[in-house]
Amino acid sequence: MTAAAPRRSAARGWVRSRLERATALMPRRSDWAQVHLRGDLTAGLMVGLVALPLALGFGVSSGVGAQAGLATAIVAGVVAAVFGGSRVQVSGPTGAMTVVLVPIIAAHGAGGVLVVGMMAGMLLLGLGYAGAGRVIRYVPVTVVEGFTVGIALIIALQQVPLALGVSGGEGKVIVVAARAVWAWGAGPVWAPVAVAAAVVVVSLGLSRLRPRVPGALIAVALVTVASGWIGLQIPTIGALPTGLPLPSLPVVPLADLQSLILPAVAVAALAALESLLSATVADGMSVGRRHDPDRELVGQGLANLAAPLFGGIPATAAIARTAVNIRSGASSRLAAVTHSLILLAATLLAARWVGMIPLAALAGVLIATAVHMVRVSSLRPLLRSSRGDAAVLVLTTVATVAFDLVTAVVVGLIVAGYIALRRTASAARLDEVPLDDTDHGSEERQLLDEHIVAYRLDGPLFFAAAHDFLLELTELTDVRVVVLRMSRVTAVDATGATVLGDTITQLEARGITVLLSGVRPTHLRVLHELGIQQHLAHERHLFDTTPEAIAHARVHAARVPHRPG
Repeated sequence: MTAAAPRRSAARGWVRSRLERATALMPRRSDWAQVHLRGDLTAGLMVGLVALPLALGFGVSSGVGAQAGLATAIVAGVVAAVFGGSRVQVSGPTGAMTVVLVPIIAAHGAGGVLVVGMMAGMLLLGLGYAGAGRVIRYVPVTVVEGFTVGIALIIALQQVPLALGVSGGEGKVIVVAARAVWAWGAGPVWAPVAVAAAVVVVSLGLSRLRPRVPGALIAVALVTVASGWIGLQIPTIGALPTGLPLPSLPVVPLADLQSLILPAVAVAALAALESLLSATVADGMSVGRRHDPDRELVGQGLANLAAPLFGGIPATAAIARTAVNIRSGASSRLAAVTHSLILLAATLLAARWVGMIPLAALAGVLIATAVHMVRVSSLRPLLRSSRGDAAVLVLTTVATVAFDLVTAVVVGLIVAGYIALRRTASAARLDEVPLDDTDHGSEERQLLDEHIVAYRLDGPLFFAAAHDFLLELTELTDVRVVVLRMSRVTAVDATGATVLGDTITQLEARGITVLLSGVRPTHLRVLHELGIQQHLAHERHLFDTTPEAIAHARVHAARVPHRPG
C-alpha cells in the first residue's frame, strides 16, 4: 500500500459523510406519510384566506409593493413547506422581516433587496449544513418576548402614515410616525382613519368571538365594498399583474455587492431566529411533532433563494399563520402547500378586485396583527418574575425600536448573559465543615485539630466568582493545614484555577500547608494543564477522598510546627 492510500481513503470518507449529511436534510417519502386530505386542505384554505391581506400588507409596508408580498407568500410558502424541517410550518413575508427590509430598500432599491434575499438564502443553507439550528435553545425567553414586542411596536408605528392618509417621509419609525401625526393635524382627513379603525375593530372582534374565522379578510372585504359604494377618494393598492412574473435573476451593480453583505447577514440571522422560534412554538401546539432545526434552516435558505427570482422579498416562517394552520387541523406539509395555491388562485382570478383594496385597510390589518403579537398573559409573569428578567425584556424591546432587530437580540443576549453570570457567581460558596462526624478522641488529637481547618467549595470556580470565592482563605491565622474539599465544584475555568493557584502560593508562603481532596478528573486536567499542582508543597497533596486528606493533615500538623505569617 502506498503512502497516498490512507489520504485517499480519508478523503473518500469525508466526501461520503458530507453526502450523507446532505441526504439527511433533503425531503423524503416519510414527509407525506401523515397526510389527512380533508383536514390539510381545510387548514390550507383557512391559512390562505388569513395570509392574503397579510401578504399584501407586508409587501406594501416593505416598500417593494403588494405584488412582491404575494409572490413571496406563494413561492417561499411552497419551497419552505417541501424542504423545511416542520410539517406544519407556514412561511412567507412577515412584519419582523419588513422592519429589516425598509432601510435596505431605501439605500439600495428593490433590486438590492432581492439580491440580499438570495445572499441570505445561501447563508441559511450554510448554517443548516453546519448544524447551527440547535443554537436557538440558548436564546432566553425574555429576549424572544422583548424582540417580539419591539417588532409589534415598529409594525404599528409604520402604519401610522397609511392609516392617516398622509406621508411621513423617511427616517426612524418613531420620527416618521410623529411627522405623519403632525401633518394630519394640520389638515385632518377622516376617511383613511375610519377605514383603518374599522378593519382593526372587526379583525380583533372576530378573532376573539370566532377565532377560526378569517377576520382580517372579512374586514378588508367589507371596507373595500363600502368605500367603493360610498365613493371614498382614498389611495388603493392599484393594478396588479395577473399571475407570477417569469423567473429572472435580480441585477445590482458589482460595486454594491460588498455593501450588501452586512444587510444579508442581518436578514439571514432574523430568518433563522424567527423560523426556529416559530417551529418551537409549533412543536408546543402539536403533540408528538418535533421539527428538525437544521433542515428548517435549509428549507428557509432554499425559499429565500427561490422567492427573489419571482420578485419576492426575503421570507421567514410566520408564527401567526403557523398557529392558524395547526388550529385548523393541519397534519402535514400539504396544508402549507395548499395555502400557497390559494394565494396563487387569488392572483390569477381576483387581481382586479385585490387592486381595489384601500391602503388604509391594509394598515388596519397590520395594526391588528401587531396587537395580536403582544401577549399580555406572557409578558406579565416575565415582568414580575425578577428585576433581571424584566430588565432584559425591556432593554430588548427598546433596542428593537431604537436600533435594529439583530442589535436588539445581541443586546438582550449580553444583558441576559451578564445577569446569568451574576446569579451563578452568587451561588458559589466557601463553607467551613467539621473534620469528621465522629468523636474527636484523645486530647492530643483535639489539640491537633485546632490547627487544621477544612473548607467545602460549592458551585463554579470561574472568572466571575473566583476572587471573592477564595478571598477568605488568604485571611486565615493560627492554622497549620487547610483541606479544600472540591468534590462539589461544578466547573473550573482558567481564571478560577489561576486564582486557586495564587491562593495556595500565598498560604504556603505563610507556612500553611494546603491539601486538595475530591477533585474531579475533568477539573484535575484543567489544574494540571495550568500547572496549579506545582503551587502545592508536594505533588502528593492531592487526595481522592476527604478522610484521607484529613488523616494526612493530622500527621503533618503533629510533625511540623506552625510558622505564623
